[in-house]
Amino acid sequence: MLSLKVFSLFFVAVLLLSLGASIAQATRHSDNNEKGGWWSARRDSAGIAPDPRAIANLAIVQVYAAPTYGWKGAVAVHPWIIFKRAGESRYNRYEVISWGSGDKVRRNTNIPDGYWYGAKPRLLVEHRGPAAEAMIPQIEAAIKSYPWPTTYYAWPGPNSNTFLAHIGREVPALKLDLPANALGKDYRPLWRPIGLPPSGRGLQVSILGVAGVTLGAEEGFEVNLLGLNMGLDFTPFRLRLPFIGGLGHDNLQQDKP
Repeated sequence: MLSLKVFSLFFVAVLLLSLGASIAQATRHSDNNEKGGWWSARRDSAGIAPDPRAIANLAIVQVYAAPTYGWKGAVAVHPWIIFKRAGESRYNRYEVISWGSGDKVRRNTNIPDGYWYGAKPRLLVEHRGPAAEAMIPQIEAAIKSYPWPTTYYAWPGPNSNTFLAHIGREVPALKLDLPANALGKDYRPLWRPIGLPPSGRGLQVSILGVAGVTLGAEEGFEVNLLGLNMGLDFTPFRLRLPFIGGLGHDNLQQDKP
């Protein structure tokens, strides 16, 4: 009983500290464009993706994530994937977006490496050359097989992070490592609580993304309670924390302009 109380107090303390740190950084780096509303927030290129015309003969796959718009940016991120085959001079961008009726899976709605409504994206994954070329058909197949193309729930999912996690499970070569504050990445249906983690390599037990445990090649060890993740990553060695994402380079909130 005592150990349970100690664990509960530790979890709550980490939760509050992570939330405070995330809010502080999100406030300090807040974009002035938000004052004019989402319609005026910055959405131009962040200058991260290589010029596809300059590398037309090279296949490339990249995954990005950025803090979500408004107050939610202090606690969660929005991810997307871009890719192009060798011989192509433009990227395809895929993501799940909540607004609008019908299919939530969108293609080329936004600039490949654009700011996400004022938030600068961070590059999570990059593959080039033959390895990227080989995985693009698998990525396209994973996009088509996404189980919830017309459904979106910010919590616990399925949402934009659920979509990228599905691709990661279907394409282990992607070596996807979604940050701990990618709410929805651990969403699994009730009839399939056990399976692969978002990295596609390891084991995950998760009840609707509300409670579970993950042991993955990229994620390390992670515990999920009410969609809030806490754990330890070994590649590289770092803490995975709710709200803020993690210590050091995992904190996407620090990348606001």
